[in-house]
Amino acid sequence: MSKLHDLHTFGQSPWLDYIRKDMVHNGELASLIEQGVRGVTSNPTIFENAIVKSNLYEETIQALGKEGKTKEEIYDALAFSDIKQACDLLLSVYHKTDRADGFVSLEVPPALCDDHRQTIEEAKRIWKAIDRPNLMIKVPATKEGLLAITALIGEGINVNVTLMFTKQDYRDVAKAYIDGLVQLDQNGGDLSGVASVASVFVSRIDSAIESQVNEPLLSPLLGKVALANTRAIYQLFLSEFQAERFLALAQKGARVQRPLWASTGTKNKSLSDTLYIDQLIGKDTVNTMPPATMEAFMDHGISAQTVDAHREEDQSTLQTCEEDGIDLEAIGHELQQKGLQAFSDSFVSLMNAIETVRQRG
Repeated sequence: MSKLHDLHTFGQSPWLDYIRKDMVHNGELASLIEQGVRGVTSNPTIFENAIVKSNLYEETIQALGKEGKTKEEIYDALAFSDIKQACDLLLSVYHKTDRADGFVSLEVPPALCDDHRQTIEEAKRIWKAIDRPNLMIKVPATKEGLLAITALIGEGINVNVTLMFTKQDYRDVAKAYIDGLVQLDQNGGDLSGVASVASVFVSRIDSAIESQVNEPLLSPLLGKVALANTRAIYQLFLSEFQAERFLALAQKGARVQRPLWASTGTKNKSLSDTLYIDQLIGKDTVNTMPPATMEAFMDHGISAQTVDAHREEDQSTLQTCEEDGIDLEAIGHELQQKGLQAFSDSFVSLMNAIETVRQRG
């Protein structure tokens, strides 16, 4: 039994924040599943790193190019193949957990984030093409994304809501999810057959604080603000999904939308490399870990119920932020915009790299 299995006992599901062609073929992902991994997440940057920074895909790109495939069609072929195979490897987890876990996430192209109709259309295309019940479509928590989330849940499509940073983000996303469940119920759908996670990006909050706050103010806040913010969001989760509106849906089989802790690799080397895992463990949560962070946790991480164990300290930290003029909502909005731009840049870089290899063949 690995330390990842220990997380299961506290109600947390460890997911891997990475995917690459060879790991679904050489037994690496299967081994991680045996060690307790219960899901996989991807994003444009992960695919860019996998495809651009290795030669694993070069032969396939050139072969598809000779068949006359465009760079967009080649991307679909590469990404869909990896995601399908990861879904198949995790299907046993999906069934063993009664459809509560075992998911693999694939994101809609970031350029669509400001158009909910295009987001819905693309999400439905991906859902149909991959055709796996344990697929999750990633949709960013933008204003237009919220509309898409409600519509997709209303059609029974699993959604991973991404790029969330603030308590307001969480309130908006929980409402969008529950509105979608209401639509699904009205349409006669199976509420127990749809799942969603709300991906809260953690470490980037601390990185932003460190870059904006002067040293005298920073010292007592170092490594604490992101945790306090995230644990406050967990309290909102408990409140939202214990409210009467959701409980009526739960009686019909609806599942809670679990908070997922993303960006949990520690950026500041003076802090513990397992900080954002050790301190965010609790029931009905997911932690999606980069490979190095997962390896570190399995080596020396600490398993304990922590996501609700520091409420007074967290309140004090958030109060200090308010008194010092640190606007977490404004920081979160800026980080969301930067995240969207970074994913968009990665997607453009990825498509350009595919085109270069295609033409070379």
